[in-house]
Amino acid sequence: MKKCLYPGSFDPFTKGHEDIVNKSLEIFDKVIVGIGINTKKKSLFSTEARINHIKSLFDNRVEVLSYDSLTVDLCIKNECSHIIRGIRDTKDFEYEKSIAFMNNRMSKIDTVFLLSDQKHLHINSSIVRELYLNGADISSFVTNKSKLN
Repeated sequence: MKKCLYPGSFDPFTKGHEDIVNKSLEIFDKVIVGIGINTKKKSLFSTEARINHIKSLFDNRVEVLSYDSLTVDLCIKNECSHIIRGIRDTKDFEYEKSIAFMNNRMSKIDTVFLLSDQKHLHINSSIVRELYLNGADISSFVTNKSKLN
């Protein structure tokens, strides 16, 4: 079984993230969505809410878990052959490329970059959080937003 890890904070998990998971499922038998816990970062949505939200979107080919270790260690523990990263633009690529090289150097695990669908290029979790905090409707950016509460 070919498994990959799609790591991130997913605060919240947007339609852009959902698109990347769906594209990953075309390549891999199983996708593990890993919600990284960063104690230095204040999350808007609880880890439990994010896990439940993501689980509501997919079948059993997608597993959702949280972690507070190195991404490559989580890959090794879960026997993932690749890390998945979504790319919206060249800025994303330049940032992710350095991390991919470091991860590969430490573990020999390769990163697969998947391009976001054009209709999702403008979606950014930070902006969606700001909209949410200001009472705006985020349903055009987040599927099943009711699961976040």
